[in-house]
Amino acid sequence: MRLLSSLLVAAAGLQAWPAPGAAPEDWAQVAQRAADGGCYKCHGEPPRRNVPTLREIAARYAAHRGRLDAATEKALVDRLHHGSTFSHIAAHEALSEEDAASFIRWLVAGGPDAR
Repeated sequence: MRLLSSLLVAAAGLQAWPAPGAAPEDWAQVAQRAADGGCYKCHGEPPRRNVPTLREIAARYAAHRGRLDAATEKALVDRLHHGSTFSHIAAHEALSEEDAASFIRWLVAGGPDAR
């Protein structure tokens, strides 16, 4: 039934929230994977060097909350997962595409403050 409603919303040109594969009850699991994966070593509070905290990243991504389309999600995943010309972060590159997408959806939902 959930899949059907997601398809109907997508067919109407609207983005269902949460994105496929990430329900609000999963945010605790994603947050735990972020902790287990060492994300807080660099993006915790206080952050390591001059990187943004997870809360700062979530605040930046809040503009996509409730309207994250597939193209935007892919662009954000690519940016996280593959970096840019001058920034390659081994821990980010080691993420699976699925985990990178989960982290992006979690950050859009509020990251550490997602409910």
